[in-house]
Amino acid sequence: MYKIVNKQVLNPTVTKMDIEAPFVAAKAQPGQFIILRVDETGERIPLTVAGYDREAGTVSIIFQIVGATTEKLNHLNAGDCIHDFVGPLGVPTHVEGLKKVCVVGGGVGCAIALPIAQKLHELGCQVTSIIGFRSKDLLILEDEFRAVSDTLHVMTDDGSYGREGNVCVPLNEMFAAGETFDEVITIGPLIMMKFVVQATKPTGIPCMVSMNPIMIDGTGMCGGCRLTLHQDGKAVTKFACVDGPDFNGYEVDFDEAMSRGMMYQSFERHAHEETCNLFKKEVR
Repeated sequence: MYKIVNKQVLNPTVTKMDIEAPFVAAKAQPGQFIILRVDETGERIPLTVAGYDREAGTVSIIFQIVGATTEKLNHLNAGDCIHDFVGPLGVPTHVEGLKKVCVVGGGVGCAIALPIAQKLHELGCQVTSIIGFRSKDLLILEDEFRAVSDTLHVMTDDGSYGREGNVCVPLNEMFAAGETFDEVITIGPLIMMKFVVQATKPTGIPCMVSMNPIMIDGTGMCGGCRLTLHQDGKAVTKFACVDGPDFNGYEVDFDEAMSRGMMYQSFERHAHEETCNLFKKEVR
């Protein structure tokens, strides 16, 4: 059993938890993920490591409440325990040798982008961060990004905070002004990453994307995170959980990935509604 030592509500749909897991904390690196089960009958879900404290032996996870399992997880509080917490899994994000990087995060993807920005800052890299949200109410981790960024752009779709527009607005402005980077690293909704890749491609700057949004099982056995990469004129199949989650953005078939991701939406919505109704009955 893995104890929840801290719980923090970041916005109405996103929660942060610090989990007591010393063996995972000792090895975790930015970009990796864990698999957890809330209870012994629960499903296994992958969540990216949002931070770690090796001395305290804790691992941070940040999750959006979108399905039955995240709904159950959100009903736990500090002092409660999670049944399984396995990791770290996946290939760590490559950050060594980079001197100037633009990190682009969207929505809850900022939770994954933050430890990467922190690691780059720790290594002495010049970090420009762009974080985007639909509105001010959904803003998370602004202070944390500001602490590790030489330049920070905060964007909201409706203009309720920061600048109005999506993350590509400041990115395109920087490219138009002749700004260059060793790499652009982007993490967020698939459609956002697709357009960040398109904006970056004319510059020739390497662009890394994190494909954790399509992961389901986390072991490569379910095939749900099957990904098509276009390499040297050939279509190559990879799995986000075991081969990634980081990939060369120029090679990723985003349209296929988005189409596959929509296959599970109705099932996930139904399971979430059933779980919410169950908790409502228990309260009565």
